[in-house]
Amino acid sequence: MRRIARIAWLLAVCLPGWADDPNKAQASPAAAASPSAAAVNPEEIIAKFAAKEKEFATARENYTYRQTVKVEALDDSGAPEGKYELVSDIVFSPDGKRTEHVVYAPVSTLSDYLLLTPEDEQDLRNVQPFVLTSDQISEYDIRYLGKQNADEISCYVFSVKPKKLVSGKRYFEGQIWVDDRDFQIVKTLGKAVGQLKRGEDQQFPKFETLREQIDGKYWFPTYTYADDTLHFKDHPQKIRMLVTYKDYKKFEGKATIHFGDVVEEPKKDQPKTEPKKP
Repeated sequence: MRRIARIAWLLAVCLPGWADDPNKAQASPAAAASPSAAAVNPEEIIAKFAAKEKEFATARENYTYRQTVKVEALDDSGAPEGKYELVSDIVFSPDGKRTEHVVYAPVSTLSDYLLLTPEDEQDLRNVQPFVLTSDQISEYDIRYLGKQNADEISCYVFSVKPKKLVSGKRYFEGQIWVDDRDFQIVKTLGKAVGQLKRGEDQQFPKFETLREQIDGKYWFPTYTYADDTLHFKDHPQKIRMLVTYKDYKKFEGKATIHFGDVVEEPKKDQPKTEPKKP
């Protein structure tokens, strides 16, 4: 996210009505995970959940869903002074390409505070709904921290950090909670990182993403939240963001058309057969 007297389209912060709700969820700090008494083989767990995450990434390509992004820029007292909202239907083509159909986009007032950058768009699509597959684990240093519940779900907790930053790519850095029964990520807490151009002043918020079991098999992202201060060189900027993912529906990208037998039409000069009289 870049500050140029405009708001970086960071991710998604919620609107005033949501911000004033005393019952709203708060991004929880990473609590210390406790080591399990039972013997744990971290490498085996990593291999299992990475394979399961790869299955999920493939299955997710067959689902459509609605994504709502809400962002607020806040003044020093925490009152909203600029907002952004975008509601989109997300679909995936048969070759796995992500397509976004905008269904609601009121006039934004965030542009007076922050500017959305390509990095923010990448984060919204790929980092906040973080998936760590067997194809990606070689890019990260993954360290087992112990066991801890995420709500009432017993989980293995890992710290995740990219080994190196490759230009043009965005990465996740933080902690993940992996269900010890389904071996899937159910909670993510951290921030997006990447290589920036020299002298570029971009800042990205710390966020929390929660998943829910949607189809009885896989855990899908349903909620991303951040309440953070972005420390730009000239001025800190408070922001809130809320992204929801809902209305998941399975979409079969391939269709098979079955044809019946070819029916020949009678020739014009061919005499019609008279029906037999009883």
